Amino acid sequence: MDGDPFNAKAYELPLLIRLVSQMEIRKIAVLGAGLMGHGIAQVASQFGEYEVYMRDVEQRFIDKGVAMIKDSLTKFVKRGALTEDQANRVIQRIHTTTNMQEAVGDADLVVEAAPENMELKKRLFQEIDKLVPERTILASNTSSISITLLAAQTTRPEKVCGMHFFNPPQVMRLVEIVRGQLTSSETVETVRNVSQRLGKETVLVKKDSPGFIVNRVLIPALNEAITLLQEGVADPADIDKAIKLGLNWPMGPLTLSDYVGNDTSLAVAEVLLNESGDTKYRPPYLLKTMVRAGLNGRKSGRGFYEWTEKGEIKQK
Repeated sequence: MDGDPFNAKAYELPLLIRLVSQMEIRKIAVLGAGLMGHGIAQVASQFGEYEVYMRDVEQRFIDKGVAMIKDSLTKFVKRGALTEDQANRVIQRIHTTTNMQEAVGDADLVVEAAPENMELKKRLFQEIDKLVPERTILASNTSSISITLLAAQTTRPEKVCGMHFFNPPQVMRLVEIVRGQLTSSETVETVRNVSQRLGKETVLVKKDSPGFIVNRVLIPALNEAITLLQEGVADPADIDKAIKLGLNWPMGPLTLSDYVGNDTSLAVAEVLLNESGDTKYRPPYLLKTMVRAGLNGRKSGRGFYEWTEKGEIKQK
């Protein structure tokens, strides 16, 4: 009968998702104060109004991260999106430390935002698993590394998932939620709820696949743009202009690689190549040599373009 309340057809998937229990999140720890970490910490405080602990290995990295947060908040105030008082409260909710125990010891959610290095991330997950309460969810902001692999470093694989923000987190609306092989539905739904509280749109990567969704599409495009430059087909500005106007991208691929860091682009491409074996992810030699030379883009001041200290391309 159509009116039978036990008829499976009567239940819609969104209802089933809402019925999955969620863990209440009060305190978030962000591991890393760099390009992504400081932005995630700001978003968690500014939009989620969470108490946030931002941890890095040296005080100078923390100081730089805090300076970038303050600069970002100043821009929000100038646009009228925040008052001075609101911006001050955002800063007050962000606590900084170099001590791992202090950062994660009472956290409900830990977001790892370390550099895209597999061995580093594995060591971090081994360490924090021993320091956090049983209830704590461990999320990685990795853009390519297997969540299942990271979860295997812990005693709580059901509480580990991917929470991939995009750069800059203060502006970009997407979060990729990545389910590992043993990630529980409760963990997925809790991270989805937190992401939405931060004002983000979410997509669920149902299968732990290298590069997830966005980078599986993006990396081959970045590789091809860099190969065009390597072959002398066109100059960087014209390659970027062609893609912006021809494909309606808001930012050209070479500018984008500089913006996120050419070292990050290379690391993601190498993970995708090694994990999948598909040559479409093979990074161009030019990208490798640029990274070896320290031409990492915006954060180093030079890449495919020269950048000002304010993170803008220098005009010739």
